[in-house]
Amino acid sequence: MTVDEIMRLAPVIPVLIIEDVAHAVPLGRALVAGGLPALEITLRTPVALECIARMAGEIEGAVVGAGTVLTPALRQAVARAGAAFAVSPGLIPDEGADGPVPLLPGVATASELMAGLAAGFTHFKLFPANVVGGSTALKAFASPFPQALFCPTGGISADNAADYLDQPNVICVGGSWVAPADAVRAGDWGRITALAREAVGLAKGGPVARG
Repeated sequence: MTVDEIMRLAPVIPVLIIEDVAHAVPLGRALVAGGLPALEITLRTPVALECIARMAGEIEGAVVGAGTVLTPALRQAVARAGAAFAVSPGLIPDEGADGPVPLLPGVATASELMAGLAAGFTHFKLFPANVVGGSTALKAFASPFPQALFCPTGGISADNAADYLDQPNVICVGGSWVAPADAVRAGDWGRITALAREAVGLAKGGPVARG
């Protein structure tokens, strides 16, 4: 799948920090059951690559990706683990759109966005979205960069996600609120599925979810 196809699967891509590999598959299944098939597993824990491999191999309907991909070597590693896409908080030096797995690079400024476009990217993660101007920054980017499409991440919640999704250059948002840490620790998969279903309602023109 292309980055564009993955970003259009649902209005929210869950950003997941998984501490216990035993939680990976039931967490992913709960989110997919709620209508969020694209899952970003961040490389912030020692078990992240194992979680990606298990989720990609065991969850029907899931499109499993890797987040916090900081180097070309990590892009290679997540591809070997079975990731369908990779997400970086910034532009990875010397990495272009072509590679072992589709990459969604992060940008925060117009200069970074120009560098990303020059490297062949058209889809970007605005990060950290709330810090670098939020929906106002996206409005400002829209006119000089009409070819750029975004998945804002960083400080996104059920309360402000709809504001981002209303922007014409935003396809989806990334957020962790659909998988609260306490629910994951407790194995409360029903609560997570319910939050995912609410998040699906954030699609352009849909109701605002309150998790």
